[in-house]
Amino acid sequence: MIIFLLLFSASAFSQSPAFEKNAMLGRGINLGNIFEAPDETAWGNPFQDNYLKQIADLGFDHVRIPIRWETAARSMAESPYTIDPLFLERIQHVVDLALEHQLHVIINMHHHEALFEQPDDQKARFLAMWDQIASYFSDYPDHLIFEILNEPHGQLTASKWNLFLADAIHTIRSSNPTRFLLVGTAEWGGLGGLSKLQLPADDRLILTIHYYNPFSFTHQGAEWSGDEAQKWLGTRWMDTESERQQIQSDFAPAIQYRETHQIPIHVGEFGAYSKADMESRARWTTYLARYFESQDFSWAYWEYSAGFGIYDRANQSFYTELVDALLHNEMPEPTPVNFEELFKTDFQNDGDWEGWNLNNSNGASSAGLVSQGVLTIDIENGGTQAWHIQLAYPGLLLEEGKTYEIRILATAETNRSITAYAGMNRDPWNSYSGYETLNLGPAPQLFTINFQMPSSTDNQARLVLDLGYSKIPVILHEVALYEVSFVTESPDTIVQTSFFYPNPTSGLVNFSTADSASIISVHTYQGSLIWQQQMPLSQQINLEKLPTGRYIIRWQSRGKMQAGKLIKQASPRF
Repeated sequence: MIIFLLLFSASAFSQSPAFEKNAMLGRGINLGNIFEAPDETAWGNPFQDNYLKQIADLGFDHVRIPIRWETAARSMAESPYTIDPLFLERIQHVVDLALEHQLHVIINMHHHEALFEQPDDQKARFLAMWDQIASYFSDYPDHLIFEILNEPHGQLTASKWNLFLADAIHTIRSSNPTRFLLVGTAEWGGLGGLSKLQLPADDRLILTIHYYNPFSFTHQGAEWSGDEAQKWLGTRWMDTESERQQIQSDFAPAIQYRETHQIPIHVGEFGAYSKADMESRARWTTYLARYFESQDFSWAYWEYSAGFGIYDRANQSFYTELVDALLHNEMPEPTPVNFEELFKTDFQNDGDWEGWNLNNSNGASSAGLVSQGVLTIDIENGGTQAWHIQLAYPGLLLEEGKTYEIRILATAETNRSITAYAGMNRDPWNSYSGYETLNLGPAPQLFTINFQMPSSTDNQARLVLDLGYSKIPVILHEVALYEVSFVTESPDTIVQTSFFYPNPTSGLVNFSTADSASIISVHTYQGSLIWQQQMPLSQQINLEKLPTGRYIIRWQSRGKMQAGKLIKQASPRF
């Protein structure tokens, strides 16, 4: 089954003002750990006026300024919720400097903890503060953009957030009728909350998404992420085709949302913490920046001068690897790898899902059935947390330091998310792979999760799918685990043990030998993935719909990575 990627260009849409503005936003960076701290110096990263000239000189197009407004020193907790004029003047100073350097500027509301804990009690304060901020900057040019709220979560649920954001937009529009606004998703601002987002009719809205996957890579060693993050230290990101495919799968619902709702996309945060090795950080950042640009997303890297940053304050120098990754590197070829299949269930025998355990807890209720090549989990009561329904496969051997890939081919009747991970089958039930959110929909999608085993060898590890909270049934087509080894040769020096023909071709391509578990993929010469699928039993694929041009094909034969250059010709006309 072919998994086609959704490749839309903003040019395919009617050019609403929001799409035009998003194109102007282009490449950006966050002034993080400064004004969203409890006070400007609390996190050891106070703002310096020369930062904005440095950012402009590097070639960035915009800055995002996260701001915590709710502290006692900055605003009143009781009506009329007045914001301290001196603090507004401080933010105005930074905004003015950015505009002087021809940068677009995004200001937001960040770390509004009281709102997340007691949204109904805090709603009046939330709207009153936006009324003041909007009025204060109402005469500013449209290079200034407002972002309504950073990463809604907690008691500010998705349904409640839809109401709050509509009221905030209405409040802002009273003084800023044409201001461009960024709107994020509930459930921490990521892709998982996208399907629940409901937007009012407004052609000056831009969708903003935050992306930190794989979390076990980007947050390894992060002191605020719990003890588990220390076990992730040493996790690499190698820029393999499967790692790229996971990113593309993650963003496929966002691209579909853009098409459906005619709204452009801004990736407001992405970054990897400094505890990760620099080579992996540069690979991950390069791929994401180029991929976002290929999809006509604007983006803002997290962040400038702190733990994720591109600038070393102490030495007053840049981390050139990250600067190049963001602004200069071209899209490279993916890193070739070999796969060894360790476990696979494809549910081909009706009624047979031996080895899997379906666990319901805390009042949740579900049942599974294998029929017609799929395992369907019907859910009567999803409980209140995703882990209240767990589908698990225990007894897996995961060896310390080795790299693994989980593949899950799944669908759902309508859009919903699930969580997948590999982890311990005993208390404290920790994850080895990090917790990955998979956004399912009616179209079959292949998800991949890559991880290095961070702990001592476990011969009773388990693969887990958390399916609770939602009542929408989950349909699994295939689940597999592979050990990954890296090919040391470059793509041009791979020893070929298989070949494809004819070449050039106008349609069908045949392979001399190929592993049935192999993923076959077609790429541009610049490295962008066009589509991929599992190798069919016929060892033949049809490229008739592929545009004419030159491409790279990758597949696997006898456990070895193969690659070849393909010329696609026009189909003959009779």
